[in-house]
Amino acid sequence: MPDNRPQPPPPSSPVPSPGPSDPAPLLLCGARLTDGRTVDVRLGGGRIEAVGTAGSLTMDGTRTGGTRVDLAGHLLLPAPAEPHAHSDTALSAASDGPLPYDPHDVRNRATEAALLQLGHGATALRAHVRVDDMTGLGALTAVLQAGRSLRGLTELTTVAMPRVLTGVAGADGIAILRDAMKMGASVVGGCPDVDPDPTGYVEAVLEVAAEHGCPVDLHTDTADPARVARLAAMAGGLRPGVTLSPCGGLDRLPAEAAARTADHLAAAGVTVVCLPQGGCGGLDRRGTGTAPVRLLRAAGVRVAAGSGALRDVSNPVGRGDPLEAAYLLASHHGLSPEDAYETVSTSARAALGLPEVRVEAGFPAELLAVRGDRLSAALSLAYSRIVVHRGRVVARTSAVRQYCDSLTTTTEPEPEPTTGLPRQGRAGTT
Repeated sequence: MPDNRPQPPPPSSPVPSPGPSDPAPLLLCGARLTDGRTVDVRLGGGRIEAVGTAGSLTMDGTRTGGTRVDLAGHLLLPAPAEPHAHSDTALSAASDGPLPYDPHDVRNRATEAALLQLGHGATALRAHVRVDDMTGLGALTAVLQAGRSLRGLTELTTVAMPRVLTGVAGADGIAILRDAMKMGASVVGGCPDVDPDPTGYVEAVLEVAAEHGCPVDLHTDTADPARVARLAAMAGGLRPGVTLSPCGGLDRLPAEAAARTADHLAAAGVTVVCLPQGGCGGLDRRGTGTAPVRLLRAAGVRVAAGSGALRDVSNPVGRGDPLEAAYLLASHHGLSPEDAYETVSTSARAALGLPEVRVEAGFPAELLAVRGDRLSAALSLAYSRIVVHRGRVVARTSAVRQYCDSLTTTTEPEPEPTTGLPRQGRAGTT
């Protein structure tokens, strides 16, 4: 295969904002792609500069420095993104008493959670953060600080989640929401299901979003088809878009009602983020179920998959792993491995308003290398991972499996004693 020279990025794909420094050129050698090819990939300036057959590429001679990374035995994929995290409550399951909202504690947990998810491969993350008269804006401030401290490693954006926006208490909620957007929250969110007037709640959210020209990302169970139809009608013309999650109630509706609701969402251009790893605290209950992803996709709805709760009271064993979300969609919900991975990569990035990533020249250098020879194997195990963000390696996870010697009795001469255990994987690259 000839060297693919860089092509101009699509008009909708902005050049990534500069990181702490322009990374040195990076050459990924001997990676396997999902179509079976084995390739070298050269990165520079935060983008993929060239893709060629294994052994055909060298470092760009016009610049000094550069690093080679041996990806033999790895599958190279577009990096996943995390469209539904709760950074303010993450890693709090072991806390005694009320949920700790001390800003210092929130910032530490949000930072640790983002790094954990980065290690899984997610180079972009959208965090839903509560802002109300009880928690104030302290948690949002802490998560914003965590995001700034992680620049160059991962992209962390925030969704402001007010509790009540209608009635007497709603005036305070709207004021706090507007303050949150001025502080730096980039998405208007919340949960209309817990407001006494869900329709009024959505109207208030859409009004604030229109004022700031930002997306909307709402928690809803979607168990009421009439309410969902009204929401879709109200949100249909909003740009830059509306996302709903986790939408598990759709799976409990009669088939005809669920199909009609899916058609409403598709016509309105609403994105649905399902949470196959478990629920989240946004709906104040566990086990809301997973949205019917095949039904939604068949209707033309963009479906992304998120992680939801990461070891908080809503899911004390939440992993925050996008590859596990894809695995569950493939193993329990009937998606092919390719379609399942698309929900945590291409669709998840689109839900976050990020440009598409392909392993082709000209696209953003947001990549994940997973040990394995095909996507199904990567989703099954995915032990060892190398994460690339803005053209540089930002995280590595290595795993080696070892077995003890066999105890089977044979008539053959005993082998010489071994000094170590047989291993799966190669030292330094697993």
